Amino acid sequence: MSQKLRIALAGLGFGAEFIPIYQAHPDVELVAVCQRNPESLENIRESFSIPKAYTSYDELLADPEIDAVHINTPIPDHAEQSIAALKAGKHVACTVPMATSIEDCERIVKLVEETGLKYMMMETVVYSREYLHLKHLRDSGELGKLQHLQASHQQDMDGWPNYWPGLPPMWYATHCVGPILALADSTAEYASCFGSGRIRDELVNQYGSPFAIESAHIKVANSDLSARVIRSLFDTARQYRESIDVYGSKQSFEWSLIEGKAHVLHTAKRPEPEIPSEIEVPDYAHLLPEEIQPFTQKGVYDLEESSHLSFTQGGGHGGSHPHLAHEFVSAILEQRDPFPNAVQSANWTCTGLCSHESALQGGKIVKLPAFTQTP
Repeated sequence: MSQKLRIALAGLGFGAEFIPIYQAHPDVELVAVCQRNPESLENIRESFSIPKAYTSYDELLADPEIDAVHINTPIPDHAEQSIAALKAGKHVACTVPMATSIEDCERIVKLVEETGLKYMMMETVVYSREYLHLKHLRDSGELGKLQHLQASHQQDMDGWPNYWPGLPPMWYATHCVGPILALADSTAEYASCFGSGRIRDELVNQYGSPFAIESAHIKVANSDLSARVIRSLFDTARQYRESIDVYGSKQSFEWSLIEGKAHVLHTAKRPEPEIPSEIEVPDYAHLLPEEIQPFTQKGVYDLEESSHLSFTQGGGHGGSHPHLAHEFVSAILEQRDPFPNAVQSANWTCTGLCSHESALQGGKIVKLPAFTQTP
């Protein structure tokens, strides 16, 4: 490996957000980009002066000058492309979810064990400013003993690409599952999930999933904690919301119900009642190299006419993108596991997959597979 980590980006819709971050990172050389559409690919390559551009993912993987691949392609491609990259000797960062089957998650975990390469699922919420603030409150003891966690991700996916219609809500649950398990500093042991309501018949037909909303209770491994997650994608009237609520013995945090409004922190004042206060969480750019600190507040899609819908609806993903990129790069260069590593990524993804299986069986408890548990 050269002194700088040589990275390629595959998928340039949402993925284009990371181009200027990697170009500004002091330890990275952005070698190549990859997209099926040759005209769009060349426009991006020229706009950002990127040395190489590929319309073939296989050709990209054959390039010996690439050390790592960051995958931002459609959900059905994640597992196959991650596996191919690991087999080609490349470190892998992949947008969520890791896969849409437990079998593919296990294949990725085994490949990482066999090759010693790094895999990181690029879960935005565990690097958002809200999560980083909650982690600070937990680590400082200000929350006290954690008593319960819950999270929601509700989004209207009508009009999105053709693999989205009818997608089971819990197949794409890592924005809920990741932060609660990360704050609990553990993995999911088992889940019980109920489906509620029904989406349109034309949506049901694609995946055989009828539910408008899926809600799961998750047992946290090696802990007295449980957590609740709620997911919806279609036919449910709700403004976009990714949220984390954390209840502690000293303080509790509740995410705003409306985008752009203040979050609420409840502080126990014994023997007085709990006192709520509206708070604005701070930015955590200071944790990053100076060159990429500005990207917690801005990105490629700042201009309204070029906004990518996931970035716009997600409120800029909480300033998470430069944190994600830096963690992936640092883990490889420091020869340590990234957070989340392959096993953690599999646990977060399989929690959603097992939850959907539970919902199809009327709430039956479904245990997480052994390979998703941290030794």
